[in-house]
Amino acid sequence: MEEGPYKCVRDGNGTVNRVIRMGTRKSQLARIQTDYVAEKLKTLYPDVLLEIVAMSTIGDKILDTALSKIGEKSLFTKELENALERNEVDLVVHSLKDLPTTLPNGFTIGAVLQRESPHDAVVLHPKNSGLTLDTLPDGSVIGTSSLRRAAQLKKKFPHLEFKDIRGNLNTRLKKLDEKEDYAAIILAAAGLKRMGWEARVSQVLGPEDCMYAVGQGALAVEVRARDCDILGMVSTLHHSETVLRCIAERAFLRRLEGGCSVPVAVNTEVKDSVLSLTGAVYSLDGADSLKEAMETSVDSGNKVEESADIQHVGVTAHNVPQCAQVAAEKLGVDLADLLLSKGAMEILTTARKLNDAR
Repeated sequence: MEEGPYKCVRDGNGTVNRVIRMGTRKSQLARIQTDYVAEKLKTLYPDVLLEIVAMSTIGDKILDTALSKIGEKSLFTKELENALERNEVDLVVHSLKDLPTTLPNGFTIGAVLQRESPHDAVVLHPKNSGLTLDTLPDGSVIGTSSLRRAAQLKKKFPHLEFKDIRGNLNTRLKKLDEKEDYAAIILAAAGLKRMGWEARVSQVLGPEDCMYAVGQGALAVEVRARDCDILGMVSTLHHSETVLRCIAERAFLRRLEGGCSVPVAVNTEVKDSVLSLTGAVYSLDGADSLKEAMETSVDSGNKVEESADIQHVGVTAHNVPQCAQVAAEKLGVDLADLLLSKGAMEILTTARKLNDAR
């Protein structure tokens, strides 16, 4: 039976239960991530019925063009958000790095779960087993769909060539293994772990080699901002440290007006209530770059704050102190302003123009 905008079912005892419909992309990784969130919700709310609704997005359909060339800010989110707007689903599970820093009106990120490793990983062609990016032969081709990865690694490993590779994780690994086109590919370590493919990781790239993408490794649950019950339900999944790190990262990226069409990278850490953020911008070839670091206190002391529906770069986190969220967002903005004062916009504008002309 249906009641209003919500889907409900009546069980054998005549009790009407609301069904929470979870939207997701169709890829295997997206389904694994959504199942993970579903398990968490089921543990916290055993009486809730969950239904998973899978759909394809623009990014899933256009596989012959580099992500940075498609020119669409919501490549992996638009169709899911359309379903959310039409009340066809009640929440959507995303990789946080896929979500633009400015969400459509009426939506919010109601949960940011504990982050998996945010770092990038090297997966070698089987014939190169035992090697690293350093020891691969000159001219070896590395597959990556990320301008951020390519810009940093070109500078660090000038003996290698970098070419676009598209498709979901399964597709990219198949392209690597079954052809001789690539000596290795670079993927997010978190996705490989969630897929159970950790054995394929031959090298994890630390921040000294390759800083990561904003939000990488974290899962986000997007909801309609007006749905107080859903928002309250998913907010229990928030991981405070991850929330603060990702707010700072997203504020940094939004201030720079960056996205997948420009190389922007970050590294964050929370230690002893101090949040540190390192951020950088790069030219496409990595030759020109700006990199700075800042930190701020996120210690709320014993201050008790009332719950507030205040968004910080799209995130609503009732259970994380507002003063800490404000400090995290200010940190991202301040670091971006520092880079902008040193010429970051010129680097990014040139990178965007060169990418558009490719």
